[in-house]
Amino acid sequence: MRVRRIGAALAAAAALTMGLAACGQGGGAGSGGGAAKGIVDKAKESKKLVIGIKIDQPGLGLRKPDGSFAGFDVDVAKYVAKELGVPESGVEFKEAQSANREAFIKQGQVDMVVATYSITDKRKKEVSFAGPYFITGQDILVRADDNSITDVESLKNKKVCGSQGSASPQRLAEKFGASWASKNLKQVQGYGGCVPLLENKTVDAISTDASILAGYGTQFPGKFKLVGKPFSEEKYGIGIKLEDKAGRDAINKAIEKMFQDGSWKKAIEANFGEFAKNFPNPPTVEKY
Repeated sequence: MRVRRIGAALAAAAALTMGLAACGQGGGAGSGGGAAKGIVDKAKESKKLVIGIKIDQPGLGLRKPDGSFAGFDVDVAKYVAKELGVPESGVEFKEAQSANREAFIKQGQVDMVVATYSITDKRKKEVSFAGPYFITGQDILVRADDNSITDVESLKNKKVCGSQGSASPQRLAEKFGASWASKNLKQVQGYGGCVPLLENKTVDAISTDASILAGYGTQFPGKFKLVGKPFSEEKYGIGIKLEDKAGRDAINKAIEKMFQDGSWKKAIEANFGEFAKNFPNPPTVEKY
């Protein structure tokens, strides 16, 4: 009898081990026991998506006083979500800062990121990108009546404002040298802090991505202008999980449709106002 009881106990333990292994091979909570679902299946089945955006960049991604969100990236996100079958009411926006975008995607805290997210070879090893849906580059914002700055070389004897921690002022410091930076480069917390300094002539220019400059400039109609001579290239893409090829293909298709049906141009004009002329055409989607 004792032998039988031991045998029965061993059989039960084996069954339990197999059961736990099977659970571990599922997709986690809500997966239905299958493989983890990609963004296309999630959108189709739940009609909901969590999308990471910037919430402090005028013209691109900004949380308004009433709690709603506005900006070009926001419009792109809503359009893509709709093409995937998710209505605007099913979209939840979540702040995605530059430092946490890859982590948010890999951890599943967001389903995709549309947040001035530049496509780079390094990032493509961690997440997958659809797009680009927008191409910009480091440019220069000046006062509307200032014609003395025509390109980056014009900044040699000018005072320039940049954001602490941003790659943009660092690019200028590398170009003109440490001595120039100590005398001519003013760095503050966020590009919003540069705008009043440009307006009151404490600095002569602000330099970072043209899209960011246009967003701030739009808030002050007629006061500022873009030089329009970018000296770098940034390709904004939509980030999703690395292995989700079906998701990338579906989002690329949605982006191309946005280009073709006029929605992209409409969003550019709505969010960048007088600066929309600096972004006349959509880019070509890069499929890999």
